[in-house]
Amino acid sequence: MADPKGFLKYDRELPKARKPKERVRDYKEIYEDFSTKKTTQQAARCMDCGIPFCHSGCPLGNIIPEFNDAVYEEDWRLAYEILSSTNNFPEFTGRICPAPCEAACVLGINQPPVAIEHIEKSIAEVAFEKGYVRPQPPTMRTGKKVAVVGSGPAGLAAAAQLNKAGHLVTVFERNDRVGGLLRYGIPDFKLEKQVVERRVAVMEAEGVRFRTNANVGENVDPRQLLEEFDALLLCGGSTIPRDLSIPGRELDGVHFAMEFLEQNNRRVAGQSVPEAEAVMATGKHVLVIGGGDTGADCVGTSNRHQAKSVTQIELLAKPPAERDPFSWPNWPMILRTSSSHEEGADRQWAILTRAFIGDKNGKLKAVRLVDIEWAKDAETGRYAFKEVEGTERDIPCQLALLAIGFLHPQFEGMLQQLGVEVDDRGNVRDDNYQTNIEKVFAAGDMRRGQSLVVWAIAEGREAARRVDAYLMGSSMLEARDDSLMMVRE
Repeated sequence: MADPKGFLKYDRELPKARKPKERVRDYKEIYEDFSTKKTTQQAARCMDCGIPFCHSGCPLGNIIPEFNDAVYEEDWRLAYEILSSTNNFPEFTGRICPAPCEAACVLGINQPPVAIEHIEKSIAEVAFEKGYVRPQPPTMRTGKKVAVVGSGPAGLAAAAQLNKAGHLVTVFERNDRVGGLLRYGIPDFKLEKQVVERRVAVMEAEGVRFRTNANVGENVDPRQLLEEFDALLLCGGSTIPRDLSIPGRELDGVHFAMEFLEQNNRRVAGQSVPEAEAVMATGKHVLVIGGGDTGADCVGTSNRHQAKSVTQIELLAKPPAERDPFSWPNWPMILRTSSSHEEGADRQWAILTRAFIGDKNGKLKAVRLVDIEWAKDAETGRYAFKEVEGTERDIPCQLALLAIGFLHPQFEGMLQQLGVEVDDRGNVRDDNYQTNIEKVFAAGDMRRGQSLVVWAIAEGREAARRVDAYLMGSSMLEARDDSLMMVRE
């Protein structure tokens, strides 16, 4: 490494966030500018560790020490070449990835890890600014046509890779704009949508075609796609949310988190939402049920709506503040506080939701909660909970948001019409990304279940390689180094 003592000279430092009272007034990304000098210092903290466990921590296998070294030398072109060889969209992962690479960082054993996510975002932004990111259409076409269903990170990554391989790629998106959850699931204060539009424009210039308002299984016949295209890759995501079947679930004021977040993203984009269907937190006591990232997004959005109060509850016990040293290099179960929590929220753990309580007009007015205790069963060895006697109480609530995960992809429509098999969990059953139907492949959350954006990109890339091999007999797309234009014999 360029500075073998960098990890001793510099502490971990990240861009400062705008003050909470200021940033809750808008939906712009929250972080302030960070000087190039400070970013190169953060890159200098990358150790000459011998075995870079960050590689295995990253589902994409990003070549992290090498791009850190290039950043330290301020060779941004080389840094982007290295990073983009394994990651199609570092501008996405540099903003919204939870950074499992940092959890696996060798420096993280006894010090704060290298700021890999920030460095990744910095490389992407400098690359766009300096013009290193530009359309690179393939020099030749194979004549093969591939349909990709879904324009989330898995579908976009697959489309980009298949287009590089020379195939004619059309992406079908059921919504009115491209991006999947990047567009309508993640708030702008985490990922401004011009970042998505900027990348889509590059892909279009490279020859990828996008068809919006194209709901395969409804207004687009999937069997017709099988006739028109040489392969069909399903990247529709895990879209069926986990519900909470308790008394009062039918009350006006109980909604799935994605309904709330999608509506708000549409408003921010200048689209209209019918007033009768509007889900707003303004002036209400809001309860977010679920302690994950989606729940945190609901907290941040509710604060921007100027909710009267925001409470977030989690069924599991409160995690420890510090990681267990024996958890390295695996993902540690620790308490994580997001920027949304810093803006204001009452967070509670080990809470069970018993019932939603309504008024005489069928509108939600309160939620009944009870504390629980977790303990390991002596016979089975499994953890189970029991209610704590005397802790049941009702809290005022006019908006309850269910952010408790997703179960599986939607069966009705495309999957049923194609006859695609699913496994015991409801995900698409596959053999190396290929389904039981000839010419039909699957990737992303639709195949592996609800997961991270970085896993979705990795899935899309690998599925593209399988499709390419299916069409051509072999594939020049490699998992780690496929940034160079392929030349077929």
